[in-house]
Amino acid sequence: MTIQRIAEVERNTSETQIKIKVNLDGKGKLTGETGVPFLDHMLDQIARHGVIDLDIQCTGDTHIDDHHTVEDTGITLGQALAKAWGDKKGLTRYGHSYVPLDEALSRVVIDLSGRPGLFERVTYTRATIGRFDVDLFTEFFRGLVNHAGMTLHIENLYGTNAHHQAETIFKAFGRALRMAVSIDERMQGQMPSTKGSL
Repeated sequence: MTIQRIAEVERNTSETQIKIKVNLDGKGKLTGETGVPFLDHMLDQIARHGVIDLDIQCTGDTHIDDHHTVEDTGITLGQALAKAWGDKKGLTRYGHSYVPLDEALSRVVIDLSGRPGLFERVTYTRATIGRFDVDLFTEFFRGLVNHAGMTLHIENLYGTNAHHQAETIFKAFGRALRMAVSIDERMQGQMPSTKGSL
């Protein structure tokens, strides 16, 4: 029996209107855009390295700033991921990855625990990448973990180029997510926990 690990979520607020479709067993394609170019570049890294398909349609109040769009995209993506993996039976549950890019190296560890938690050890070398405020990365990941029910540890071990620091984090997140949502045939029909539930 093939399980369709596909979900679509729509979220509308006074600041943003977002629709995200996720396919956990995709080809690594990102379609659509958020209106925040650097965020789109990072979402593309999640799709490519997670080998998941993401379709994102977003309208946000970017004429004010990017905050609402970035945070709400994280929230909606978290909701879509949680819907796509459902009861989590048969999942590997844990995922981790180290990713380098030239001088930068980052490590990301994921637990699909059902207990939201974001733990970051990242010091960007610049406050902005182009016009993108690096503080918004925390808002994105906080929104994602809170709505996906995920424990997420992010560390940039070193790096001098802020773009490289961010890109290694998002690539490592995609690869760790790919591992965590993979099906472990030996866990078929079981929760990946010592107590039978997360």
